[in-house]
Amino acid sequence: MIAAVIPVAMALFAIAALLNLYRLAIGPDIVDRILALDTLMINSIALIVLSDIWMGLGMLFELALLIALMGFISTVAMSKYLLRGDVIE
Repeated sequence: MIAAVIPVAMALFAIAALLNLYRLAIGPDIVDRILALDTLMINSIALIVLSDIWMGLGMLFELALLIALMGFISTVAMSKYLLRGDVIE
């Protein structure tokens, strides 16, 4: 059952990632681009975790955790730069 569901979920997350790339490219505002980049990070995390479950490795969860950490830090840094013009005060 799960062997049939994981490829479908991976395809849907890949389509969502492509839509995020579209929003990242033509976003009318910088805020839209930041949100698209953050959502792209979430979709890539989901694709990594699903591929790890599908292959049965159990080793890619650390990679997903690192990408989640870097995505959060980059979103906070870009938002802080937009608000104040400075990342480090």
